[in-house]
Amino acid sequence: MPATHEVLNQSAPLENYNLFAGNAPLGDALAFNLPRERLASARQRLGALGAALGARATLALADAANRFPPELKTHDRQGRRRDEVEFHPAWHDLLALAFRHGLHSAPWSEPGPGAHVERAAAYLLYSEIENGTQCPVTMTYGSVPAIKADAKLAAEWLPRIYSRANDAALIGMGLTEKQGGSDVRTNTTRALPLGGGKYSITGHKWFLSAPMCDAFLVLAQAPGGLACFFMPRLLADGGRNAIRIQRLKDKLGNRSNASSEVEFEDAQATLLGEEGRGVPMILEMGVYTRLDCAIGTAGLMRQALSQALWNAAQRQAFGRLLKDQPLMKNVLADLALEAEAATALVLRLSRAYDAQADAREQLLRRVLTPAAKFWVCKRGSHFGQEAMEAIGGNGYVEEQVLARIYREMPLNSIWEGAGNVMCLDVLRALRKAPDVIEAVTAELDAAAGGHRAYDAFCASLKDRLQDASEHESSARRLTQDLALALQASLLARHSPAAVFESFVRARLGADWTGAFGTLPAGIPFDAIIERAMPVAA
Repeated sequence: MPATHEVLNQSAPLENYNLFAGNAPLGDALAFNLPRERLASARQRLGALGAALGARATLALADAANRFPPELKTHDRQGRRRDEVEFHPAWHDLLALAFRHGLHSAPWSEPGPGAHVERAAAYLLYSEIENGTQCPVTMTYGSVPAIKADAKLAAEWLPRIYSRANDAALIGMGLTEKQGGSDVRTNTTRALPLGGGKYSITGHKWFLSAPMCDAFLVLAQAPGGLACFFMPRLLADGGRNAIRIQRLKDKLGNRSNASSEVEFEDAQATLLGEEGRGVPMILEMGVYTRLDCAIGTAGLMRQALSQALWNAAQRQAFGRLLKDQPLMKNVLADLALEAEAATALVLRLSRAYDAQADAREQLLRRVLTPAAKFWVCKRGSHFGQEAMEAIGGNGYVEEQVLARIYREMPLNSIWEGAGNVMCLDVLRALRKAPDVIEAVTAELDAAAGGHRAYDAFCASLKDRLQDASEHESSARRLTQDLALALQASLLARHSPAAVFESFVRARLGADWTGAFGTLPAGIPFDAIIERAMPVAA
């Protein structure tokens, strides 16, 4: 029987490559933000992780974990409550990989200068491959400062959390209720004191993230006001706590991860902090999970870009490779600038998390965390769509990883506070701590004189920051411009001059529309594209 067709002009899968070795922008951002004495060893560790993540076998695990989503088992065959979620083996293998590389706890278990920066780089690399497993990893990472508020709980749980074995403890959280969403002060779940810091929790959570975690941070109304509680899934005697999983959410993306709706029926929990101080306590966790939202989106951008570049370097149209077509060059170079700027911003923000004793860095952390989460995550969905379009019809089918990335992009923008919440938090930081503006100004001034348009943009921004209290309705524009200015400042300091100059011309001009592929004439497309290629030519 004769063959009906021969497969031609199709790009090979992007696999068996090292994600870290091929990411020059990440390498430059790492060198800029990491202490010199740590850089060589960090590169070695990240190179090992990058090779493991880029292996064909790991990519197959990510595909399987999302094709075979978790299943809820509410009862056993005898009719007893079971309340368990079963995951595909690929999920467990991916979590084990994250554990081995300390993504859930390394900056706490092995603290030192640059620990959060190195972990951010590792988390960004992992984000390129699979995101559902990142949910419990992120919450566990963020939970440590809150757990440290109770010495007894810390002594019992932190060694388990710090473990890199397959049975390391994972921590989830339950904040959101159906009537409140981000307005957690309207929560109706109740906490009844039992004595000795123990409480009985009764109520409902519209979202309980990763319900098979070993414990959860939960908000509930105590007699003294909204409070934060530590709720284990299993009790001291080995019995199940009264956490009743009602259903798993059927989500747009993040398919490998189980997000649930639950009821608490006199579930036992321990008070963290004080009654009435639940929001500040849970924010001890929330600042780190917000950080990871921004890092995770930067990683998703990088993988979407890599797929688009890899395809364009192999596929031809009208007699030329796609990467040699002038208009496609504009699109690819524009995406590359966006991805590099996102990487630069999240690595710099992570450095502020390392500098706990530096007052200026803590002020930057306060304002940059919501600003970075807003802007990087807000750009994510547009970025994913454009990368998919660069591949064409093949990018739209489920066999291509771009479909999963595209569905994943909106989550980081919504989770841990959507765009308006982040921008209002930026305004709150500017109003409550005037020194924040001085810290931001110093960061911008570090690149002063590098480009006339940059200097003019920053001068205008500084005036607007001083007047931020009067313009709540314009908070999104202010936050956007703050993020853009900081990205440009960072690119000026650790990226090639062509990248900085192109970014300034593309993003800081009054005529920028936000659409990709609209870079002005004279941009060195080829140099920017080659710098971003995931595998060296």
